[in-house]
Amino acid sequence: LIDLFSLIVAGIKGMFLANKKIDSQVKTFITYNKGRDWRLLQAPDTDLRGNPVHCLLPYCSLHLHLKVSENPYTSGNIASRDTAPSIIVASGNIGTELSDNDISMFVSSDAGNTWRQIFEEEHSVLYLDQGGVLVAMKHTSLPIRHLWLSFDEGRSWSKYSFTSTPLFVDGVLGEPGEETLIMTVFGHFSHRSEWQLVKVDYKSIFDRRCAEEDYRPWQLHSQGEACIMGAKRIYRKRKSEKKCMQGKYAGAMASEPCVCTEADFDCDYGYERHTNGQCLPAFWYNPSSLSKDCSFGQSYLNSTGYRKVVSNNCTDGVREQYTAKPQQCPGKAPHGLRIITSDGKLTAEQGHNVTLMVQLEEGDVQRMIIQVDFGDGIAVSYANLSSTEDGIKHVYQNVGIFRVTVQVENSLGLDSAVLYLHVTCPLEHVHLSLPFVTTKNKEVNATAVLWPSQVGTLTYIWWFGNNTEPLVTLEGSITFTFSVEGMNTITVQVSAGNTILQDTKTIAVYERFQSLRLSFSPNLDEYNPDIPEWRRDVSRVIKRALVEATSISSKHILVAVLPGLPTSAELFVLPCQEATGENKRPAEDLDQISEILIHKLNQNLVQFELKPGVRVLVHAAHLSAVPLVDLTPSHSGSAMLMLLSVVFVGLAVFVIYKFKRKIPGINVYAQMQNEKDQEMVSPVSQRESMPNIPQSELMSPEQLVDEKLDTRPIGK
Repeated sequence: LIDLFSLIVAGIKGMFLANKKIDSQVKTFITYNKGRDWRLLQAPDTDLRGNPVHCLLPYCSLHLHLKVSENPYTSGNIASRDTAPSIIVASGNIGTELSDNDISMFVSSDAGNTWRQIFEEEHSVLYLDQGGVLVAMKHTSLPIRHLWLSFDEGRSWSKYSFTSTPLFVDGVLGEPGEETLIMTVFGHFSHRSEWQLVKVDYKSIFDRRCAEEDYRPWQLHSQGEACIMGAKRIYRKRKSEKKCMQGKYAGAMASEPCVCTEADFDCDYGYERHTNGQCLPAFWYNPSSLSKDCSFGQSYLNSTGYRKVVSNNCTDGVREQYTAKPQQCPGKAPHGLRIITSDGKLTAEQGHNVTLMVQLEEGDVQRMIIQVDFGDGIAVSYANLSSTEDGIKHVYQNVGIFRVTVQVENSLGLDSAVLYLHVTCPLEHVHLSLPFVTTKNKEVNATAVLWPSQVGTLTYIWWFGNNTEPLVTLEGSITFTFSVEGMNTITVQVSAGNTILQDTKTIAVYERFQSLRLSFSPNLDEYNPDIPEWRRDVSRVIKRALVEATSISSKHILVAVLPGLPTSAELFVLPCQEATGENKRPAEDLDQISEILIHKLNQNLVQFELKPGVRVLVHAAHLSAVPLVDLTPSHSGSAMLMLLSVVFVGLAVFVIYKFKRKIPGINVYAQMQNEKDQEMVSPVSQRESMPNIPQSELMSPEQLVDEKLDTRPIGK
């Protein structure tokens, strides 16, 4: 509780001086029992001149500066020695608080019980002859040549000259040794002169060594109380009227233990001393917590609220009453049960060991039954808690969320705990399935297809175009509409445990567009490995062949080779947009472009070289020059006639070729989507799991074919 400085008084065990701040005032206190009790210092009855000092406790007392010098050549504000246990010399003041004004020097020759004023100014004090001689030298910036000696513990002082020429004193040092009577003064005669060392030997002052009859007994006490730290200690002191050299210090004459009283005990941990002097539990302390780690059948020390002051030597008396007693540990029901994974996570991997740890705050572990239900139809039991110290290992064969329950029971009660464990398997691929082209303001379905399909608890994050806020769902399929024409990107991120995978696709949105199914000469099937990379490359080649054969701008054409055999593709005729978003050509021009494409395809003018010597012809699947089918809701009458023509021609072709090859019909978007879904569950080669092309390349309908169709990871 000391706020400022404290000092251990040398030579007396358990005695301290301390400065404490009380109500903004610093006061000096003294204790004789290691801080168990503190009191103020009684001021001297008279001053240096013999005048009475009117200072009444507790309003007025003696206050000391407790700073000890770190410089071995100068003394601090206070000094004490092991060889002179009763003598304390310090600087300070008398009043209501410690002050830097009106500082005087004080000495106590009875271990702080009473004090005398010895100088009105600060002095350095040196102990010689085991405290039998006190040497005082004034603190001053002026040169001096006198010092003061006391042979009676500071009661009287004699003035001596140590140099003929005044000296600026920098420090004083006593010679080492128990019988030393030599001191050395450091200084200089002027500010420009070199250092001077003045050696002073006081042996000539004494004519003999002290004999036994030169000493008297002195008992250490605290305001008359003789038992200090549980013992009575009697020291021997040289009689004040004897002027002899002490030599080696003999120490205490006798030490006798005292009977223990309440004053020899302090409050134990968690207890506070109340106004009635009793040690009672603090508001934050629960005495029953001592038995928290205590097992049934064992014992613990039950505190009485008191503990004997450290190093106190008292015996008997109230010692037995205040000493902690061994007590049998009480039986306890299980309490504070927890079950966690060894790594602290709530996830585990399918087919791998997961280690579960059972923790119990309190409860008798003897004869305790532990039951663990892993939530997958498997349960185990243990006879005691020590059997689970290394953890409980289990392997989950399926993915899902499992409710792990643990129950602990002994004869006094039971406790249970639950853990919800998410078992997952690594997510390897994510493929976003959605149309290549869609109609403005028409609902579109997007589906995230996963490999493997069962990976556990998933979160789907959907990003549309440049939206800054995503849509978060627990379902892998969503429906949405686009109200603005142009190219739009959709990104799905799938979060599975600590893994997040994503796929990005681009979809073309127009109010009107047309499509046609394309077929190829049979030799193309011989070289079709049915993998995304191959379909992507062939889509580019087909588009280039169409542009070369028809001179139609590539911005109007989108070609997508579809998965599966026989090889087929989807041709989309798109309107071209200005930067403002307005169509560059009217809707009638789509029909004109479609007629040109049909005409060139039916004349076998669209072809490409797959490899040297292998040329592939591109046909309209319905083998007719009629316009393409418009997928928008508003079809004209002529378009309906064209549709009927396509149907009849298709039937004729089917009869002719039904045993040779399958000729796909006119594309309906739902049919194309079904075939793409079939691709996701059909066997493919190892190259199907190639990573997607970066999103930064998805900027045009041409790139849409390359990136949108052929970089999808394929399910197995």
